[in-house]
Amino acid sequence: MKAKLVRIGNSRGVRLPRALIRQCGLGEAVDLAVERGAVVIRPVKGVTREGWNDALADMARRGDDRLLDPEAPV
Repeated sequence: MKAKLVRIGNSRGVRLPRALIRQCGLGEAVDLAVERGAVVIRPVKGVTREGWNDALADMARRGDDRLLDPEAPV
């Protein structure tokens, strides 16, 4: 599939067809890389703090979620 570069301010961009975006599972953010002279666009894997809710629930079950420092006076 061929596409044209479009001007976006001082940069250039490529418009991706909706079907291609869905097929690749792209969201609002993507990872960009250059591999062997080609621009590669990949979906962002994971998000910041992914899995934290499960880890915190495990800590609570083990009793590891208590404060280590004494509470400060109000």
